[in-house]
Amino acid sequence: MDIFNKISANMGPLGQYGKEAHGYFMFPKLEGEIHPKMKFRGKEVLTWSLNNYLGLANHPEVRKVDAEATKEYGLGYPMGARMMSGHTSKHEELEAALAEFVKKEDAYLLNFGYQGMVSIIDTLVNRNDVIVYDSESHACILDGLRLHMGKRYVFPHNNIDNLRKQLERATALADKQGGGILVITEGVFGMAGDLGKLDEIVALKKDFQFRLLVDDAHGFGTMGKTGAGVAEHFGVEDGVDIIFGTFAKSMALIGGFVAGREDVINYLRYNMRSQIFAKSLPMPLVIGALKRLELLRTKPELKENLWTVVNALQKGLREKGFNLGKTESPVTPVFLDGTVPEATTLTMDLRENYNIFCSIVVYPVIPKGQIMLRIIPTAVHTLEDVQYTINAFAEVSEKLKAGKYKSDKIASL
Repeated sequence: MDIFNKISANMGPLGQYGKEAHGYFMFPKLEGEIHPKMKFRGKEVLTWSLNNYLGLANHPEVRKVDAEATKEYGLGYPMGARMMSGHTSKHEELEAALAEFVKKEDAYLLNFGYQGMVSIIDTLVNRNDVIVYDSESHACILDGLRLHMGKRYVFPHNNIDNLRKQLERATALADKQGGGILVITEGVFGMAGDLGKLDEIVALKKDFQFRLLVDDAHGFGTMGKTGAGVAEHFGVEDGVDIIFGTFAKSMALIGGFVAGREDVINYLRYNMRSQIFAKSLPMPLVIGALKRLELLRTKPELKENLWTVVNALQKGLREKGFNLGKTESPVTPVFLDGTVPEATTLTMDLRENYNIFCSIVVYPVIPKGQIMLRIIPTAVHTLEDVQYTINAFAEVSEKLKAGKYKSDKIASL
């Protein structure tokens, strides 16, 4: 097949709706200040799709520091990669603060979370090492696995009995090849909102020798007593060897970090190709991250506000009979039965008639015949926002069950 015909044929389930639908569903434009109320296609909508968990994106102290740092340094400084000319004391200060917060010896800044995780995996293992990973791992983990030239085994999502079996297989192979074992999972699984069973995985270290890498993108800032993440939530910080976090969620910024034992992090510093050959994080982002981390650590009310909204939303939806799966985090999936065309029409109804904007997830991300509306509560949503959304979801759910989102009923909406 000609490459361009192949591209056209694989545009996905919403490809048939054309460019206008892509702008509506796949590449929507939210405009205005980052806030629960934003503009979509000229109308104000209640927005539940931003990972601004702690509401820091527009916090006045954050905005002030961002502006001052940009005025002082511009977006170009420092020029060059960290190993060449892009290293500063502020970068070191941020790394030390992050390491202290997640209770690790050292940390290393990453320009981007996704790119960083891919490169972490590529750097940590060689062809003699074996990787064992959760089947619902994020795309950044899966893409990192593709670079691994050795063997990898997958265990069904959060199935610890099967993980044990995979570790038995991995141990036999690693011993034969003279390699090691790296287990990879997530703290919070970003689609379904359930937690990786870090306590049970760490307990397996009594029977097997492996290192544990945890992607805690959604747990950092939201989980644990201080917000340090899911390892803190379970009390297994010492059992998690390497923690990956991103600034793109609770910190409302660009970048990320990896933290662990000092010698391991130092090895990553000198070997991660995505960082060695990339420009250093600009100074305003580093200074902005320091301020965000300060607020995260010193203002527990931010996380408390978040969980007040989370608990009210999830409790109210469950009381209305909605299936939220196994979420234990702020990520709130609402599972409904329906087709992809019904999902697109339902989403349009929510946005146009209820002024609610949330993410829609359909096949192939979830099984055929299912629709998932993914809600991300934040500390700056209100309980009024919560109640309005619960009522709206109850109405659209009844419309879906009554068949009003089928193609021959659309005009009536």
